[in-house]
Amino acid sequence: MDTRREVLVLGIGNLLWSDEGFGVRAVEALNQAYRFPDGVELVDGGTLGLGLLSYVEASRRVLVFDAIDFGLAPGELKVLRGAEVPAWGARKLSPHQNGFNDILALAHLHGAAPEQIVAVGVQPKTLDDFGGSLTAPVRARLDEAVATAADQLAQWGFAGHPRGRDESAAPLNASPVALDAYEGERPSAESACRIGDARLLELRQRTGT
Repeated sequence: MDTRREVLVLGIGNLLWSDEGFGVRAVEALNQAYRFPDGVELVDGGTLGLGLLSYVEASRRVLVFDAIDFGLAPGELKVLRGAEVPAWGARKLSPHQNGFNDILALAHLHGAAPEQIVAVGVQPKTLDDFGGSLTAPVRARLDEAVATAADQLAQWGFAGHPRGRDESAAPLNASPVALDAYEGERPSAESACRIGDARLLELRQRTGT
Protein backbone atom coordinates (compact mmCIF):
# COMPACT_ATOMS: atom_id res chain seq x y z
CA MET A 1 0.00 0.00 0.00
CA ASP A 2 1.36 3.42 -0.99
CA THR A 3 1.25 5.61 2.12
CA ARG A 4 3.00 8.59 0.59
CA ARG A 5 1.35 12.01 0.61
CA GLU A 6 -0.45 12.86 -2.60
CA VAL A 7 1.15 16.24 -3.31
CA LEU A 8 4.13 18.16 -1.97
CA VAL A 9 4.42 21.84 -2.92
CA LEU A 10 7.95 22.94 -2.17
CA GLY A 11 9.46 26.42 -2.21
CA ILE A 12 13.26 26.45 -2.20
CA GLY A 13 15.83 29.24 -2.13
CA ASN A 14 17.62 31.64 0.19
CA LEU A 15 15.58 34.63 1.35
CA LEU A 16 18.74 36.54 2.23
CA TRP A 17 19.94 36.82 -1.37
CA SER A 18 17.26 38.83 -3.14
CA ASP A 19 15.69 36.93 -6.07
CA GLU A 20 17.05 33.62 -4.84
CA GLY A 21 14.19 33.76 -2.34
CA PHE A 22 11.53 33.55 -5.04
CA GLY A 23 10.64 29.91 -4.35
CA VAL A 24 9.94 30.54 -0.69
CA ARG A 25 7.94 33.70 -1.42
CA ALA A 26 5.89 31.83 -4.04
CA VAL A 27 4.90 28.96 -1.75
CA GLU A 28 4.05 31.52 0.96
CA ALA A 29 1.81 33.37 -1.51
CA LEU A 30 0.12 30.13 -2.56
CA ASN A 31 -0.56 29.30 1.08
CA GLN A 32 -2.09 32.74 1.65
CA ALA A 33 -4.28 32.49 -1.44
CA TYR A 34 -5.69 28.95 -1.21
CA ARG A 35 -6.82 26.19 1.11
CA PHE A 36 -6.08 22.74 -0.26
CA PRO A 37 -7.69 19.37 0.48
CA ASP A 38 -6.08 16.69 2.62
CA GLY A 39 -3.12 15.08 0.94
CA VAL A 40 -1.53 18.38 -0.14
CA GLU A 41 1.33 19.77 1.95
CA LEU A 42 3.00 23.14 1.37
CA VAL A 43 6.57 23.43 2.64
CA ASP A 44 9.11 26.21 2.91
CA GLY A 45 12.19 24.21 1.91
CA GLY A 46 14.56 27.15 2.20
CA THR A 47 18.15 25.97 1.84
CA LEU A 48 17.71 22.54 3.44
CA GLY A 49 19.29 20.85 0.41
CA LEU A 50 19.52 17.11 0.92
CA GLY A 51 17.43 17.56 4.06
CA LEU A 52 14.48 17.72 1.66
CA LEU A 53 15.05 14.17 0.43
CA SER A 54 12.64 12.65 2.95
CA TYR A 55 9.92 15.10 1.87
CA VAL A 56 10.38 14.25 -1.81
CA GLU A 57 10.52 10.50 -1.26
CA ALA A 58 7.33 10.63 0.81
CA SER A 59 5.36 12.29 -2.02
CA ARG A 60 3.66 10.90 -5.11
CA ARG A 61 3.60 14.28 -6.88
CA VAL A 62 5.92 17.23 -6.32
CA LEU A 63 5.58 20.83 -7.45
CA VAL A 64 8.66 23.01 -6.89
CA PHE A 65 8.98 26.80 -6.90
CA ASP A 66 12.47 28.20 -7.43
CA ALA A 67 14.55 30.74 -9.32
CA ILE A 68 16.07 29.50 -12.59
CA ASP A 69 18.83 30.83 -14.78
CA PHE A 70 18.50 30.01 -18.45
CA GLY A 71 19.48 33.44 -19.71
CA LEU A 72 15.90 34.66 -19.97
CA ALA A 73 14.63 38.17 -19.38
CA PRO A 74 14.47 39.02 -15.66
CA GLY A 75 11.13 37.97 -14.23
CA GLU A 76 10.25 35.54 -17.02
CA LEU A 77 8.47 32.41 -15.79
CA LYS A 78 9.36 28.93 -16.98
CA VAL A 79 7.43 25.74 -16.26
CA LEU A 80 9.20 22.39 -16.55
CA ARG A 81 7.68 18.95 -16.27
CA GLY A 82 8.87 15.40 -15.82
CA ALA A 83 12.28 14.69 -17.34
CA GLU A 84 12.92 18.41 -17.85
CA VAL A 85 13.18 19.03 -14.11
CA PRO A 86 16.42 17.16 -13.28
CA ALA A 87 18.26 19.11 -16.00
CA TRP A 88 17.04 22.38 -14.48
CA GLY A 89 17.93 21.23 -10.99
CA ALA A 90 21.55 20.69 -11.99
CA ARG A 91 22.01 24.42 -12.58
CA LYS A 92 23.11 26.16 -9.39
CA LEU A 93 22.35 29.86 -9.25
CA SER A 94 24.95 30.53 -6.59
CA PRO A 95 27.04 28.82 -3.90
CA HIS A 96 24.08 29.29 -1.54
CA GLN A 97 21.91 26.81 -3.44
CA ASN A 98 22.00 23.02 -3.55
CA GLY A 99 21.24 21.27 -6.82
CA PHE A 100 17.74 19.82 -6.72
CA ASN A 101 18.89 17.16 -9.19
CA ASP A 102 20.94 15.58 -6.39
CA ILE A 103 17.76 15.06 -4.38
CA LEU A 104 15.92 13.55 -7.34
CA ALA A 105 18.86 11.28 -8.19
CA LEU A 106 18.93 9.89 -4.65
CA ALA A 107 15.16 9.41 -4.66
CA HIS A 108 15.50 7.39 -7.88
CA LEU A 109 18.31 5.29 -6.37
CA HIS A 110 16.10 4.55 -3.38
CA GLY A 111 13.20 3.57 -5.63
CA ALA A 112 11.11 6.40 -4.16
CA ALA A 113 11.07 9.03 -6.90
CA PRO A 114 7.85 11.04 -7.33
CA GLU A 115 5.47 9.76 -9.98
CA GLN A 116 5.02 13.30 -11.32
CA ILE A 117 7.09 16.45 -10.84
CA VAL A 118 6.68 20.04 -12.04
CA ALA A 119 8.93 23.06 -11.49
CA VAL A 120 7.65 26.64 -11.66
CA GLY A 121 10.59 28.99 -11.84
CA VAL A 122 11.44 32.60 -12.55
CA GLN A 123 14.51 34.18 -14.12
CA PRO A 124 16.27 36.18 -11.39
CA LYS A 125 17.53 39.70 -11.88
CA THR A 126 19.71 40.10 -8.77
CA LEU A 127 21.38 37.51 -6.55
CA ASP A 128 24.15 39.49 -4.83
CA ASP A 129 22.03 41.87 -2.76
CA PHE A 130 22.57 40.38 0.69
CA GLY A 131 19.54 41.19 2.82
CA GLY A 132 17.65 42.49 -0.19
CA SER A 133 14.14 41.42 -1.11
CA LEU A 134 12.76 40.33 -4.47
CA THR A 135 13.43 42.73 -7.32
CA ALA A 136 10.44 44.36 -9.01
CA PRO A 137 10.31 42.15 -12.15
CA VAL A 138 10.50 38.97 -10.08
CA ARG A 139 7.99 40.05 -7.45
CA ALA A 140 5.61 41.06 -10.24
CA ARG A 141 5.37 37.40 -11.31
CA LEU A 142 4.33 35.98 -7.95
CA ASP A 143 0.62 36.09 -8.77
CA GLU A 144 1.18 34.34 -12.09
CA ALA A 145 3.36 31.70 -10.43
CA VAL A 146 0.65 31.08 -7.84
CA ALA A 147 -2.03 30.80 -10.53
CA THR A 148 0.14 28.40 -12.53
CA ALA A 149 0.66 26.19 -9.50
CA ALA A 150 -3.01 26.24 -8.53
CA ASP A 151 -3.94 25.21 -12.08
CA GLN A 152 -1.45 22.34 -11.99
CA LEU A 153 -2.75 21.11 -8.65
CA ALA A 154 -6.30 21.22 -10.01
CA GLN A 155 -5.16 19.13 -12.98
CA TRP A 156 -3.82 16.59 -10.50
CA GLY A 157 -7.23 16.51 -8.87
CA PHE A 158 -6.45 18.72 -5.86
CA ALA A 159 -8.12 22.03 -6.59
CA GLY A 160 -7.57 24.74 -4.04
CA HIS A 161 -10.32 26.84 -2.47
CA PRO A 162 -9.63 30.60 -2.51
CA ARG A 163 -9.36 31.99 0.98
CA GLY A 164 -11.82 34.65 2.04
CA ARG A 165 -10.63 38.22 2.45
CA ASP A 166 -10.69 37.91 6.24
CA GLU A 167 -9.37 34.36 6.39
CA SER A 168 -5.85 34.00 7.75
CA ALA A 169 -3.47 31.17 6.95
CA ALA A 170 -1.04 29.51 9.32
CA PRO A 171 2.44 30.74 8.26
CA LEU A 172 4.89 28.30 6.70
CA ASN A 173 7.89 29.88 8.42
CA ALA A 174 8.87 32.23 11.24
CA SER A 175 7.00 35.54 11.26
CA PRO A 176 10.16 37.74 11.19
CA VAL A 177 10.96 36.47 7.69
CA ALA A 178 7.45 37.01 6.34
CA LEU A 179 7.62 39.29 3.31
CA ASP A 180 6.14 42.43 4.89
CA ALA A 181 8.22 42.15 8.06
CA TYR A 182 11.37 41.33 6.13
CA GLU A 183 11.00 44.29 3.83
CA GLY A 184 9.91 46.70 6.54
CA GLU A 185 12.57 45.89 9.10
CA ARG A 186 15.73 45.14 7.11
CA PRO A 187 18.40 47.86 7.01
CA SER A 188 18.69 50.04 3.94
CA ALA A 189 21.42 49.55 1.36
CA GLU A 190 22.95 52.81 2.59
CA SER A 191 23.25 51.66 6.22
CA ALA A 192 24.32 48.05 5.64
CA CYS A 193 26.61 46.44 3.09
CA ARG A 194 24.40 44.21 0.94
CA ILE A 195 27.09 42.41 -1.09
CA GLY A 196 29.12 40.94 1.76
CA ASP A 197 31.17 41.96 4.76
CA ALA A 198 32.60 45.43 4.05
CA ARG A 199 35.80 44.57 5.93
CA LEU A 200 36.50 41.60 3.67
CA LEU A 201 35.67 43.61 0.56
CA GLU A 202 38.14 46.31 1.61
CA LEU A 203 40.80 43.66 2.27
CA ARG A 204 40.25 42.15 -1.15
CA GLN A 205 40.61 45.54 -2.79
CA ARG A 206 43.90 46.17 -0.98
CA THR A 207 45.40 42.74 -1.62
CA GLY A 208 43.85 42.03 -5.00
CA THR A 209 42.70 38.58 -3.82
